[in-house]
Amino acid sequence: MITIDVEAYTQLKSPLDISKKSIKFKTESGIYTFPSPSLETIEKNLFFILKNSVEKLFEKKYIMKPSYLSHDEYGTPFLGDIIMYINGVYCLEDFDLNTVVVPTLKTLITISSDNVSSYYQNKNLQVIKW
Repeated sequence: MITIDVEAYTQLKSPLDISKKSIKFKTESGIYTFPSPSLETIEKNLFFILKNSVEKLFEKKYIMKPSYLSHDEYGTPFLGDIIMYINGVYCLEDFDLNTVVVPTLKTLITISSDNVSSYYQNKNLQVIKW
């Protein structure tokens, strides 16, 4: 049975857990930036992602639930949007496929690292006072 405690513990072990590496993403102004594949990065690396993906039969339990598929594949629900985009699904209600293309975790980590250098180029980030 999956509970919040079990999911939190699983998330803590995830290689994508930023809290373990947060100091790496702290800028000089004290603002944290978190590298994740932006749309520009995904588009730039689309063929690399597709080459390093696996096509699987789509299970009915994932209809309109890409975050569940992301959790089962990667251990985190936060990559569901990438799965949708890679499969050409732009609306949650359309996430009902025959087969689904699932990028490997190593591929997503590789393209995320492509984003890291661009974060450090902008050192003029400022804190917004709400």
